[in-house]
Amino acid sequence: MFSNWNGPLLRAARRPAAPVTYGLIVLCCLVFLAGPASGLHPAHGTGAEVALAQRAYFRRWGVVPADLFADAPGAALTPLTALFLHGSWVHLLGNMLFLHVFGVMTERRMGGVQFALFYLGCGALAMLGYAAANAESEQSLIGASGAISAVLGAFLYLFPRARVTSLLPFLLFLPLRFPAWVVLPFWAAIQWLAAGRAGSGPGVAYLAHLLGFGLGLGYAWARFGGPTRVQTAPAPGTASAPGTAPEPETAPEPETAAAPRTAPAPSPEGENQP
Repeated sequence: MFSNWNGPLLRAARRPAAPVTYGLIVLCCLVFLAGPASGLHPAHGTGAEVALAQRAYFRRWGVVPADLFADAPGAALTPLTALFLHGSWVHLLGNMLFLHVFGVMTERRMGGVQFALFYLGCGALAMLGYAAANAESEQSLIGASGAISAVLGAFLYLFPRARVTSLLPFLLFLPLRFPAWVVLPFWAAIQWLAAGRAGSGPGVAYLAHLLGFGLGLGYAWARFGGPTRVQTAPAPGTASAPGTAPEPETAPEPETAAAPRTAPAPSPEGENQP
């Protein structure tokens, strides 16, 4: 009875973990639960009081372009602190889903330390790029979408043939499987079109998504590119989540393969919040 489990259990124990990805998810969730946007703390009040507390909280820890370029006290750190703030449950859960699905494989390819620096660096640069393009804005820029978009860009370069199962609304939510080199450029094109129509008020910071995606793709090309690049995939069945699930590029062993699940096409929530 137990002998049948020895193989899978030993393989699972030997699989490299993704502590940075899981640590980022836990940290983002804890920060959200402790903040006024979660609506869980009576100390933040109700109704208008919560809205005022949330606005002040985002202005203190989020990126406010006008404050950033005016050298306001503490503003220099906000491109990093803003990566751990989210404006709603949907914003948080959407971002964490994509970080889990695409971050695990990317971290295992890069290594934990490199992935942590890559995530924070690309996320902060995406924030700064958006702020520079909207230098007079008083809106608070928050969320991990710029950093997660960088993860998507790196994933595209590192695992272009990994298949992503998605539910597409315009095709009656039929589950369809496409390689990453089809799905992720399609997502980037949607961000590009949306960025061209976006206004300067509250909403989704599509430009930060595009900057993050480009930074991630460029970093992966510079770091892992060249004629000697060898594509490798992590242990099979480890990138699945209750959502879009990329499949490893090497054939999984039958007893450890995880069936891909479905989710809407990639679309991390935006950062620019009122």
